[in-house]
Amino acid sequence: MSKIAFIFPGQGAQKAGMGKDFYEGTSTGREVFDRASELLGFSMPELCFEENDRLDITEYTQAAMVTTSIAMMKVLMEETDIRPDVAAGLSLGEYCALYAAGVMSADDAITTVRRRGILMQEAVPVGIGAMAAVLAMAAEKIEDVLKDIPDVWIANYNCPGQIVISGKKEAVELACEKLKEAGAKRTVMLNVSGPFHSGMLEEAGKKLGEFLESVKVDDPRIPYVANVTASYVTDKAEVKDLLARQVSSSVRWEQSVRAMLADGVDTFIEIGPGRTLAGFMKKITRDVKVVNIETLDDVKALKENGL
Repeated sequence: MSKIAFIFPGQGAQKAGMGKDFYEGTSTGREVFDRASELLGFSMPELCFEENDRLDITEYTQAAMVTTSIAMMKVLMEETDIRPDVAAGLSLGEYCALYAAGVMSADDAITTVRRRGILMQEAVPVGIGAMAAVLAMAAEKIEDVLKDIPDVWIANYNCPGQIVISGKKEAVELACEKLKEAGAKRTVMLNVSGPFHSGMLEEAGKKLGEFLESVKVDDPRIPYVANVTASYVTDKAEVKDLLARQVSSSVRWEQSVRAMLADGVDTFIEIGPGRTLAGFMKKITRDVKVVNIETLDDVKALKENGL
């Protein structure tokens, strides 16, 4: 029997206009965006639909992405009978997975990532930290090189041949040099506002943990895969600690996908702007079906044609 995973992209996939057709074309989509505006005190449609500088600033990006993906998922589930057996999200996308799994309400997911974004933005002054993608080098080899360089960590295990490192700017630049000497095909400095998923954000994670104390979580109705462990979570007692640790821990995305594959998942539905996760999936395995929900037309196509 086929198993379906809903997967959600993270920061970097955002773009002006995302979710606009869901807002204009469905009452459900409109309600999600308008509720986010009410909760956060600024216009979410304006942030997501119009060209602006704020969309790429972490404290706004995270709430915008989660609002958009939740709106898309709610419309998908309203218009079709497709339901997930498991959920997972890349970094901030994990909050959409929490909503999909019934762990956290939409209101709490949106307000929590808003707080998370502010804490991450404030944690390290702009220019002090950096991130870089390392291409065509085995994760084990990268880990070996980084052992001798302080203040740099692996931020993301995205897929075979693509690992992201994060930390102090000088340390990341040095690591890039050493990795190229050790055989990396390329290293690419990323245009980001902070050293996300590095040890430099431990304090932000602790503060998020304090914020989460007042957030209600429930046992998952379906399992979700945690970034920190790449393991299924089925008990609400684990949730808050994992989310606090996630801020400064490696995102084990490839390992998360492999956990779902081992569980028999053969259909992955990426919900949100862009096709980042579909791209990673091609490098992990080509033996599964991957569907993207980015526009209202994508939902209509699924409704008419099925999976």
